[in-house]
Amino acid sequence: MNATTTSANPSRDDFAALLEASFHDHDVAEGSVIKGIVTAIEKDVAVIDVGLKTEGRVALREFGGHGREHGLNVGDEVEVYLERVENALGEAVLSRDKARREESWVKLEVAFNDGTKVEGVIFNQVKGGYTVDLDGAVAFLPRSQVDIRPVRDVGPLMGIPQPFQILKMDRRRGNIVVSRRTVLEETRAEQRQELVQNLEEGQVIDGVVKNITDYGAFVDLGGIDGLLHVTDIAWRRVNHPTEVLTIGQQVKVKIIKINHETHRISLGMKQLLADPWEGIEAKYPVEAKFSGRVTNITDYGAFVELEPGIEGLIHVSEMSWTKKNVHPGKIVSSSQEVEVQVLEVDASKRRISLGLKQTLQNPWEAFAENFKPGAEVEGEVKNKTEFGLFLGLDGDVDGMVHLSDLDWNRPGEVAIEDYKKGDMVRAVVLDVDVEKERISLGVKQVGGNPFDEARSGEVRKNAIVTCEVTAVNEGGLDVKIIDTDLTAFIRRGDLARDRQDQRPERFTVGQHLDARVTQFDRKASKVALSIKALEMAQEKEAIAQYGSSDSGASLGDILGAALKQRSGNEQDED
Repeated sequence: MNATTTSANPSRDDFAALLEASFHDHDVAEGSVIKGIVTAIEKDVAVIDVGLKTEGRVALREFGGHGREHGLNVGDEVEVYLERVENALGEAVLSRDKARREESWVKLEVAFNDGTKVEGVIFNQVKGGYTVDLDGAVAFLPRSQVDIRPVRDVGPLMGIPQPFQILKMDRRRGNIVVSRRTVLEETRAEQRQELVQNLEEGQVIDGVVKNITDYGAFVDLGGIDGLLHVTDIAWRRVNHPTEVLTIGQQVKVKIIKINHETHRISLGMKQLLADPWEGIEAKYPVEAKFSGRVTNITDYGAFVELEPGIEGLIHVSEMSWTKKNVHPGKIVSSSQEVEVQVLEVDASKRRISLGLKQTLQNPWEAFAENFKPGAEVEGEVKNKTEFGLFLGLDGDVDGMVHLSDLDWNRPGEVAIEDYKKGDMVRAVVLDVDVEKERISLGVKQVGGNPFDEARSGEVRKNAIVTCEVTAVNEGGLDVKIIDTDLTAFIRRGDLARDRQDQRPERFTVGQHLDARVTQFDRKASKVALSIKALEMAQEKEAIAQYGSSDSGASLGDILGAALKQRSGNEQDED
């Protein structure tokens, strides 16, 4: 009975079992990609039969995607994603987008593992980059991966199918990162390699200035760039490429060097012009003078352009006769026209040494012409050193007064304390050495040399002079020769013939005494006196006149007689 009832009038449970069995017969499961037939196209949707009890509807835009039409016709077989077997309306819930996404992920994983390129379409801008449709799968394109160089406007690139390289993908998170730049670099490298193979060093080619930097310009040679360094733009000095070139300018360049490994190409423009350094020695002979323009100033000198492409260096040591330790910028200025003299030419090294001071008269030569030795000059004390004074003289030159030429009677270390910076001092020119740039001066010579005056008088070697004691010291006496400006020092051992009388304290300041001149050196300005020598000379003279002590007369008697006779002779003269 139950069997009859079930077969003739099935219950609700029986119907559900039969429906479930029909699903199993078709091997269809929710969440999978299945095939279906387009049975109708109604306005903006497609009706698709996937073999279920009911059909499903899918929007036509899901079949088209970004940048392409759907291209569907009734009867076409398509793959769709089954989300649910039946919804509230009794229809199957289908999705072409999800089906394409599932299908794309499989293909993209293969492409990622193989390192092959995939095709996609940029369709939207997001923070930090753009979104790309990879035939259903959405990928992220970072802004830095759009092009080789920064791109301000991506509008022309959107909606156009183009190749991309997958950099990273994570299916669990649904994350894909792609790069357009990698594809361009690879393509560019292939193009560069092909173009480089067709170029040769020494070849002259036309190009367009593409970019300008501080160190040169990049020139497009028709798909490949070459570097035109700033030093190869012209033979003359070019401080910045913009002085000669502009972006977009057509230029003719010569290929100087090609690096086939890095595909770097070095270009030159000046190499297309005649080399101005050829025959440079004949054009600029040594010691010849020329006019030029200061183009650059450094710590060690200044560069002067003699003609376009020819520059010479004025070393700091050749800029001024007198300004030795100043920066070249304080002597010349940029763009200044100057007259220079050629000092040396080295064509192999492309160097010309110039002199600026040589175009002016040597101030030491001028001084030597105007002030002969013995002439008096006046100068300001510029500096005091341990060996003398430096005086500033006419012609911006300095002269030196050595310590020994400061005073006749005092040591130089003492006399120099009388002077300070800024004092005006008169001096006598002693010597001028033009080659060594030295002028020797003397201060003590201004009043004349007392030794010259003494030589013409009574002071000479072996002469007897009268002195005045000016100071009594433990080692001897300081004295001044009467009627002269000469001073001397009588040593303790020269104060008397007898040792017991060689005591300085026997004498007093202001006392007059006679002494014999034992040394008179004009060059050294030195005079030496001795009382002992005088007494011994007098003794010798007395013995010679009155006989020796063997005659019975004592030495005192002989000396007394000699002195008495000398006194009588002086009275007779009076």
